Amino acid sequence: MFGEVLKHFREAAGLTQEGLASRIPCDRSHVARVEAGTRVPQDTFAKSCDELLGTGGVLERLWGRIDWYPRVEHPDWFRRRAEMDAVAVSLREYQERVMPGLLQTEAYARALFSRVTEREEAEERVRARMSRQRRFLTDDGPPYHVILDESCLRNVVGGPSVMREQCAHLLTLGRRSNIRIQVAPADDPALIRPNASMSLIELPDGHRWVYSESLDRGHFNDDPTVFRQHSHTYDVLRADAPSAPQSAALIGDALERYQQHGQPRVQRGDVGQEQLQRRQRRQLRGSGPRYPRRRPRPRQQEP
Repeated sequence: MFGEVLKHFREAAGLTQEGLASRIPCDRSHVARVEAGTRVPQDTFAKSCDELLGTGGVLERLWGRIDWYPRVEHPDWFRRRAEMDAVAVSLREYQERVMPGLLQTEAYARALFSRVTEREEAEERVRARMSRQRRFLTDDGPPYHVILDESCLRNVVGGPSVMREQCAHLLTLGRRSNIRIQVAPADDPALIRPNASMSLIELPDGHRWVYSESLDRGHFNDDPTVFRQHSHTYDVLRADAPSAPQSAALIGDALERYQQHGQPRVQRGDVGQEQLQRRQRRQLRGSGPRYPRRRPRPRQQEP
């Protein structure tokens, strides 16, 4: 239904799918799939289309009324965590190696699940994962603070095009009032990190949980002492890590490298290390003492 309405307004405006995609901006295939009903759009997509097509806000209102994921099944071991996400009043996460599920694009999630499951099951997992995101992407969504280890930007999932879309998605989400995304540079020894990826969840009744994962298993701990310890570690890391605007610049650098070179060019250090090294080299050349070179004296010829 959403796709048909979008197509109606697009054609009435005299735009092709490619023409609309270039103005949003996004890939033409994304517009095509939304119109065909095979891809769930974000609310920001609906808002952009409303503005570009002059619909008076029809698409955004329609987006809010559609139950995009009426039937999804989470793996048994993850169902309890999904239920917590549905009611949590606050969520803080630290993530290593792969993007947290609440920040993943469909293509990124599909690439992850395709590694370990058959296609049909992978699609079901993708739908379930996307269904968890909707609550956090509304204007009145609960506070969601994320610290990404730099490895999340480095670990290529699904290829450069998927990573470009994922990095752009992070930048878009980071502009929401309830979402803060920070990046912890990999080579900063001063940063004290948790021992593994974890989530700090606060529920409406005040109950607080620490959640972590191992292979195909979720671990919950509501011991107040354990929660305080992990919360303290998280808060210190959040204070010492680059700020959200600084982290957005790092994500933007990663996006540019995926766009220009297909994969990150820098293999060691954080995504901004190359620029930092250049500045340091310029400073050393400009301010360091200069010493004359010792040149060998020419040999005197015998008479």
